[in-house]
Amino acid sequence: MKFKLIIAFLPDARLEQVLEAARAMGATGSTVITSARGEGLERERKFLGLEVASHRNLAFWLVEESVAPKVLAKIAAVGRFEEERGAGIACQIDVEEAVGLMRQIKALEGSPEAGRD
Repeated sequence: MKFKLIIAFLPDARLEQVLEAARAMGATGSTVITSARGEGLERERKFLGLEVASHRNLAFWLVEESVAPKVLAKIAAVGRFEEERGAGIACQIDVEEAVGLMRQIKALEGSPEAGRD
């Protein structure tokens, strides 16, 4: 089974919606790293020497290759990445090897052992 890693950089305001959308499209789980900061085409504004930047999150999904395009498209739509400045970005990369995924693989294959540890 081949996998893709989808990575999204997004604000708190849309995090839960994007996580739910990814799961609805076939992602079996996610990892979120909070307190990230990024810089786009336009630099962040400063006020009294302090950056005025909103909190960002990095969200990761390791998904089966065939569902990756659907997950990526859905999180982009829900996150409004193309419609709003600073709404976020997402990309996917190929995963050469991965370990620790037996429960997810069994779930994807529809195995009755999927829920057991």
